[in-house]
Order: sequence, then structure tokens, then C-alpha cells
Amino acid sequence: MSSINRSVQYRARQHTAGMRKPPLADARGTVSMRLILFALLCASCRQDMQDQPKYKPLAPSRFFSDGKSARQLVEGTVPYNPEGKATPPMTDVSKATTLPFALTPEVMDRGQGRFNIYCSPCHGRLGYGNGIVAQRGFLAPPSYHTDRLRQAPVGHFYDVMTNGFGAMSSYADKVAPHDRWAVAAYIRALQLSQHAMINDAPAEERNKLQQSGQGGQTR
Repeated sequence: MSSINRSVQYRARQHTAGMRKPPLADARGTVSMRLILFALLCASCRQDMQDQPKYKPLAPSRFFSDGKSARQLVEGTVPYNPEGKATPPMTDVSKATTLPFALTPEVMDRGQGRFNIYCSPCHGRLGYGNGIVAQRGFLAPPSYHTDRLRQAPVGHFYDVMTNGFGAMSSYADKVAPHDRWAVAAYIRALQLSQHAMINDAPAEERNKLQQSGQGGQTR
């Protein structure tokens, strides 16, 4: 019996030893399992933009009746462009010497209104660059009545309002193209008003000035 017991005990020890793993092997197995779980977790949380449902440019679509994925603009709308340029100009607008439409009293009134709202805070009501913004210590814009700006074409002012210049940012998103031309026309009128001679005024206006006691002034 003793030999049988010793044999059974020996086999039991062998079986137990075979099932037991060295501590280093256990540690490696634990680390590997954790790395696998971490990789799976990261992969499940990742969502690249290229993996999301989308249409490629000019790709067909079975969802829309016309079979096109690219949709037309809703009728009555235009694409938003923060620079205010629908298409690149064919010529340099800054060198334009005339308005693209007829100059009327309505255009001048519109230009004066937009100028007083958007331009006068910096440029002043008469265009001397002494608006309330400049009076409070901010950078003063140049006077419209310098020789350089008096000789500048009317398109220069339209271009500055569209693209900005120096410290002035673009006003394309605030002032419509037609209104920018109207403002440019009004700026030209301000320049003329500050350097005009009495004989430059129409006869009716000269008579009014003379009746008001200003006829003796040359400007």
C-alpha cells in the first residue's frame, strides 16, 4: 500500500506542477491581455471623418430623384462669400473712374446714409478722419481731402470698402455692392464740396448763396 500511495502522491504532484505557471509567465499574460483590451477599446472609440457616410464630389445618388448628389441652391438664394466677391473681377475695379450705373439724387442720398452709418464713426461726417473713434484715441484714417485721395479714382474707395486697407477691415459683409458704389460717389461729392469754388455751383445755387450772404465767399 505504501508504494501505491507514493505513486499516487507522485502523480498528483506532477499534475499540480504541470498546471502551475511561473510568476513571470503570469505577469506577461496579464500585461498582454490588458494591452489587447486597451487596443480594442481605442479602436471602438475611433471615428475618422473619412469613415462617416458622405457623398464624394459629382458622385451619383439613388436618394434624389435626379440621381445627383450635388444639390442646386434653393431658388432666391445666393452663396455666402465673406469677401463679397461672387466671381473674380475681369478688370481692376480700383482703377474705375465712373460708376457702373447712372448717378441720381437717390444714389447720392443712399450713399450719404450708408456713409454716415458705416464710415463717419472713423472718417467723420466731412471726411477729415476725425470721427468719434479717432477722437477716442484709436488710429485715425487719412483725410479724404489730401491730394492723394482727391486724385484717386472713385473705384479706389469701392475697392477699399470691399477688401479693406491698412487698419480698416473689409465691409463687404455689411455694405452691399450697389451701396459701396453709392458711398464712393458720396465721398467724391464730399471732396468736391470742400474744395469747390463759388462759380462751380449751378446758377440757382449761386443765387441762393448770394441771398444768404455767402455769395462773397469763394469756397
